[in-house]
Amino acid sequence: MTLITFTSDFGLSDHYVAQCKARILAEHPEAHIIDISHQIRPFDLAHLAHTVGSVFQDFPEGTIHLIGGEASAASSQDYLLAEVEKHFFVVPDSGILSLISERIPGHAIKLSIKKNAYREVPALVGKLAKGASPESLGEVTESFKQYVKRKSRATKKEISGHVIHVDRYGNLITNIEKVDFDILSRERKYVIYFGREQAHTVQKSINEVDPGDVFVVFTDGEKMMLGINQGNGSQLLGLEYDSPVTIQFED
Repeated sequence: MTLITFTSDFGLSDHYVAQCKARILAEHPEAHIIDISHQIRPFDLAHLAHTVGSVFQDFPEGTIHLIGGEASAASSQDYLLAEVEKHFFVVPDSGILSLISERIPGHAIKLSIKKNAYREVPALVGKLAKGASPESLGEVTESFKQYVKRKSRATKKEISGHVIHVDRYGNLITNIEKVDFDILSRERKYVIYFGREQAHTVQKSINEVDPGDVFVVFTDGEKMMLGINQGNGSQLLGLEYDSPVTIQFED
């Protein structure tokens, strides 16, 4: 059975999520729909991309990922169907594809939408899950919006990155990759600078530090995360989205 994931900034207090699911099920009653999140901050493309990009690879290959809501619409009524890393994405032409994965396809299908994307796109997702070919749902296009993801900068002496997401616990996830840190920190001392604080150790788990103490770990997605055990790191450290984080290595 083909899985469908659904992510949006619709929230849970209105009927929008149920309405989209109803339109998928009207086309394909056997569809299996899994919610990733509907608590994306309104209009926050970065939050949306981080949420979907962090989890889509955990689903089986061939999963269909529907992204909807104002965060992804960006005033565009054009919707795309694209295969990325052996997964199918149905998304607005807002640049979100390039923020979810660096493996941008050379082409996509511009979905055939006559009047209302919110009504027609879920039905097209149902058809795709039911076995319709992507080409039957629209026209091939090589022109769609893309962004360049900001990456950390690594030299022999330092890694410069920034906060790309603050989770609901106030933990600060950065774009500093574990692979870069492991190479540069091998048999070298280092200092991690963030706000007015600094750390000299990366823990394997948050529980290695006492409640109220600062921690630095790597996430399952192998990105550096820092915060305060049982505290809101964003508030207590005075850091937020885009705050700089720097690691300096001793010679």
